[in-house]
Amino acid sequence: MGTRLGALVERLGGQLVGDANLEVSGIAPLADAGVSHISFLSNSKLRAEALQSKAAALIVSAADDAFIAAGYHGARIVVPNPYVYFARAAQYFESLTAIVPPAGVHASAVVADSAQVAASAHIGARAVIEDGAVIGEHAVIGAGCYVGREAVVGEGTQFFANVTFHARCQIGKRGIIHSGAVIGTDGFGFANEGGVYIKIPQTGRVMIGDDVDIGANTTIDRGALADTIIEDGVKLDNQIQIGHNCHIGAHTAMAGCVGVAGSAKIGKYCTFGGAAMVLGHLTIVDKVHVGSGSMVSRSILEPGQYTGFYPLAKNADWEKSAAIVRNLSAMRDKIRALEKTIKTRTENES
Repeated sequence: MGTRLGALVERLGGQLVGDANLEVSGIAPLADAGVSHISFLSNSKLRAEALQSKAAALIVSAADDAFIAAGYHGARIVVPNPYVYFARAAQYFESLTAIVPPAGVHASAVVADSAQVAASAHIGARAVIEDGAVIGEHAVIGAGCYVGREAVVGEGTQFFANVTFHARCQIGKRGIIHSGAVIGTDGFGFANEGGVYIKIPQTGRVMIGDDVDIGANTTIDRGALADTIIEDGVKLDNQIQIGHNCHIGAHTAMAGCVGVAGSAKIGKYCTFGGAAMVLGHLTIVDKVHVGSGSMVSRSILEPGQYTGFYPLAKNADWEKSAAIVRNLSAMRDKIRALEKTIKTRTENES
């Protein structure tokens, strides 16, 4: 199933240069696109590749269009941000062939009598919906999912198979939680008495806003007393750990294997590269960008790009560097002593 270029532009905007009646069937990368595909150029370094592409049409910026216009054979859609336009076009093409789960409750699902399930919602095979849970309009609860007592799932939110969503947790509209994610686990809270750990009950919730994506096998701990908060538009990749009582600001994104310890407060529009770590009880302001593998060990109070990892080196070189680092304190003391000696000698001579 395809669409006319003109219809696509009418839906998504942009300036079309070429045949509005040209039929396209989907989106493909520059090198793989065929004569029925649309592709996109979001990196000016790939202009030469774009000129060789067989795509029926290209999504381009005005600057790139000026460069390739004379040499490209197909149509172009000129837009301010080709990558964003590509994302919206990809969503549209996917919608043309998407299989929408039917409304209703599968015969093998277990739904408590006191649960409220919208008539338009889908409850998959062997899903469990506990007492007092609320499942909103057009929500999709996939096979094998668990929704705890008094939990709330908002309108249009989708749980893929085998999601665990514990008691009293809430998620807003249009969310996506991928398989294996666990929301509302107990936080890691213990008091130590003479070397013996005493468990602190975790009685808070996880409160998730609208348009939040949570990746496979990601875990978000419930609060100890107050709630763990995930604001609107947050995007979490696979295998991320969010500790209890954390607060993640709107439209912040985290790549795979990020770990955030308990009670960290992270601002809006932040990004965290893969395997970045954030220690507990820290504050990170809005628009902070943390590089992959970095360790955030203190609060960050100014927006900007931060990186905190040691570049990869041959092991022998790394050992030499480590030895130098261990001796820096002694070297500093020697330099200070030498500077003091030189200063005293200079004063005596003058």
